[in-house]
Amino acid sequence: MERKKEKTGKDKMTALCIFGIIVLAFAADFIMVRKIALDRFSVYEEKAKTINTSHGKISYIDEGEGETFLVFHGITGGYDQGVDVLNGRTADYRVIAPSRFGYPGSDMPENATVDMQAEAFVELLDELGIEKSFVIATSAGGTVAQRFALMYPERCKGLVLYCSGYPASEKPARPAEGMTGPPEAICNDFAIWLISPLFKPIMGMDRSVIKQIMPMKERKAGIVFDGDVVNKDHVNHYDHYDLRNSRVPVLIIHSEDDKLADPEKAKYWSKEIPDCTAVFFSGGGHLMSGNGEEIDKALDGFVEKNK
Repeated sequence: MERKKEKTGKDKMTALCIFGIIVLAFAADFIMVRKIALDRFSVYEEKAKTINTSHGKISYIDEGEGETFLVFHGITGGYDQGVDVLNGRTADYRVIAPSRFGYPGSDMPENATVDMQAEAFVELLDELGIEKSFVIATSAGGTVAQRFALMYPERCKGLVLYCSGYPASEKPARPAEGMTGPPEAICNDFAIWLISPLFKPIMGMDRSVIKQIMPMKERKAGIVFDGDVVNKDHVNHYDHYDLRNSRVPVLIIHSEDDKLADPEKAKYWSKEIPDCTAVFFSGGGHLMSGNGEEIDKALDGFVEKNK
């Protein structure tokens, strides 16, 4: 009997040790991933500048030479991800990468709208003395960029949409309801790290993307704004997004296996938008991974044609 109790005690101790090792391994991974992410972000943070607009502060990075690109980053982004959209191209292009409302360094105005964001970015161009620029957008940033191009075609040399969202082919019968993005409860570093193994099966993106998403605290207000306002604007203000009225050249680049931005909508609008060029990839997912050379070729051709 005593031997049985002794064995049971040893089993419990072994289980506790194993559990402790697992907890320590998880904690070490979280700390390591977060440190890499924060170190990465600090490099961009040092480059950022800030201006005051009629809708609050806007922080941005301005680097490179050549034709100007104003970048509209996607959800969970910021000026850092905006720069990464044209990563390695600053020898060819001047990249203006602002944080949208509520993202790193930029204010979250009260009762903010997509139109207000477009207005703030016009003020940024004014501040920088840029009369006309190419506009490039990814994911949720496509909504704001489309509105920008429709509102201010005179400020836009061309609109490039990377795996962006689009309105439906017909006006939806009902308004959009609920959050259409990450819930506020998971907008913190630990929670996003905890669910990161699900990135691949749910979103088609590698878990390593988390290193570009942290720190979440500086992005939280923007993520909530995107989920509550921006991502629903194509539905709730459908008439504001009739891209048939576009007066600027448009380049659509999209992956057919994109799990986050509907490729069928992209295909539909590629045929409806005047002066539109479209490039579709069979693979690559939402980040269009593995298609870098083809993307650069399409982008350079678009710029050369419309500069």
